[in-house]
Amino acid sequence: MKILLTGGAGFIGSNIVDALINLGHEVAVVDNLSSGFQKNINPQARFYQLSICDKQLSEVFKREKPEVVNHHAAQIDVRKSAEDPVADAHDNILGSLNVITNCLDFGVKRILYASSGGAVYGDVNYLPADENHPVNPISQYGVSKHAVEHYLYLYSAMYGLEYVALRYANVYGPRQSPLGEAGVVAIFSTQMLTGKQPIIFGPGDKTRDYTHVSDIVEANIRALDRGTNAVLNIGTGVETSDQTVFDTLAEVLEYKEPPIYAPVRKGEVYRICLECSKAREELGWSAQISFKEGIEKTAEYYRKLARESQSN
Repeated sequence: MKILLTGGAGFIGSNIVDALINLGHEVAVVDNLSSGFQKNINPQARFYQLSICDKQLSEVFKREKPEVVNHHAAQIDVRKSAEDPVADAHDNILGSLNVITNCLDFGVKRILYASSGGAVYGDVNYLPADENHPVNPISQYGVSKHAVEHYLYLYSAMYGLEYVALRYANVYGPRQSPLGEAGVVAIFSTQMLTGKQPIIFGPGDKTRDYTHVSDIVEANIRALDRGTNAVLNIGTGVETSDQTVFDTLAEVLEYKEPPIYAPVRKGEVYRICLECSKAREELGWSAQISFKEGIEKTAEYYRKLARESQSN
């Protein structure tokens, strides 16, 4: 297929691009490099350095004529969304509308959308949260990600645009940046390897559903022709606490110092994990990488980066 992937220089997007190209698909990448890195982009992909909010996006659609759009470009920082909710909505809602309307204008058959199972549900009533759980996000980021799901439903009902919205759990793995606030595994790994003390916000009992990026990639591959007009949780269904993340990484990286404990940050969900039986039914997908296995693979990646940094 001819596939256009927004956010293809980012952590998750670039891993998906690699897999698509390995499967023989023709891939074009749109990314403004605000949080992604050009070094992540597969050299076999055509690259357009452009914001999804830019009017020139239509020129990319016109030139590439994609059959499928995989939409990962977004503002992903919860704290930034609270500090500047207008900018968050501009990027995540208006930018997504620009992508969606171009899909209609240029005959795209299907759009895959990276939503957030970690943010859209808010503080949960039960665990694991399934797709029928009430959606009450407690961050501006969660609101903006969820709003786009409604637009996708609308444009499917009105114009027949096929979509799949994948509500990701907390994704980790190779290429995740340690510079943001969302990538706890990347942040802790880099801090431990450089002799800094990781900070845990709260007493360490806050939980997330940590899902390795290779499992996320596989869900995207399967969603190319399955799960039409569905909203699907993509996670492991297992709660893992901040303290467990720290302890597991400390063991793997042989780090001996304790963490620093700081006050809980506003807008953060306290506990979350996702029930994913619908993804099994619709996509034939389930997570394959255990937390310990994923941490070992990821730690090796950051070890290699640390060695390269020291040799330079």
